[in-house]
Amino acid sequence: MTDPDLSDLGALVAVAQARSFRAAASLRGVSASSLSEAIRRLEARIGVRLLNRTTRSVTPTEAGTQLLERLMPALGEITGALDALNSFRDSPTGTLRLNVPIIVAQRILPPITSRFLLAYPGITLEVSASDTFIDVLAAGFDAGIRYDESIERDMIAIPVGPRTQRFILAAAPSYLAVNGTPQHPRDLLDHACIRHRFASGVIPNWEFERNGKVVKITPKGRVIASTAEMGIGAAVAGLGVVCTFEEYLSEALQSGQLVPVMEPWWQEFTGPRLYYPSRTHMPAPLRAFVDFIKSPEERTLART
Repeated sequence: MTDPDLSDLGALVAVAQARSFRAAASLRGVSASSLSEAIRRLEARIGVRLLNRTTRSVTPTEAGTQLLERLMPALGEITGALDALNSFRDSPTGTLRLNVPIIVAQRILPPITSRFLLAYPGITLEVSASDTFIDVLAAGFDAGIRYDESIERDMIAIPVGPRTQRFILAAAPSYLAVNGTPQHPRDLLDHACIRHRFASGVIPNWEFERNGKVVKITPKGRVIASTAEMGIGAAVAGLGVVCTFEEYLSEALQSGQLVPVMEPWWQEFTGPRLYYPSRTHMPAPLRAFVDFIKSPEERTLART
């Protein structure tokens, strides 16, 4: 039996962690077929099936599980050893993999990462945008960005981007001219509300707070959008009241296509946070990113 190629072993770990050739390929920036070929080549060299494949899932066999238990710590040591070499360079190198919410990927992260990549030309950035909660480390990411309520307490979390954000409500002037302007959350029960459905299938209620009083409503309406753009488009067309991140609505408000509704009830909340495990040997690209967003210059920009 010839010795397996290290890259083939890395492919096995990636596919096993992602439980999918397509997801692993997206994370590694390669094709799913190349990963499939790497696994076939590895199994042929070892002479043992390592992964069970179906049309719906990919799971390690008993032999694959046993190999992965010994292989993953060893590959981690190799990665750590290579990361340690970054201290001998003027600037760290490597790939930083982040999993972030869609709003962060679209409206918050781009200017931050642009400045970061200009400061660190040796680092490659991979960003996966999803509103679905996952175990980012098990999925092969170095870190994630989420909001406070969805961050595990055993993680280190630091602010990234704006320190506060708001959910705001808006509607088209044409809609309000016909249906009137709601003043209280209860008024929304008599209005067409443009709702949002997450990838998980959940359609959240709308929650408001003012002077310590919390009001929750179950909005009703004919439009259920899966993206912010779809919901805003429906609102601009005069189909109802939309409630979403202020960053999404700012352009439509500035142009007059939408007008603010129920401003005293707009919800303010803590901005997003970068989170990662408390570990001694942090990958050099992640350490560089953490140091970068904690720098006085970035903290100043975050507040503006």
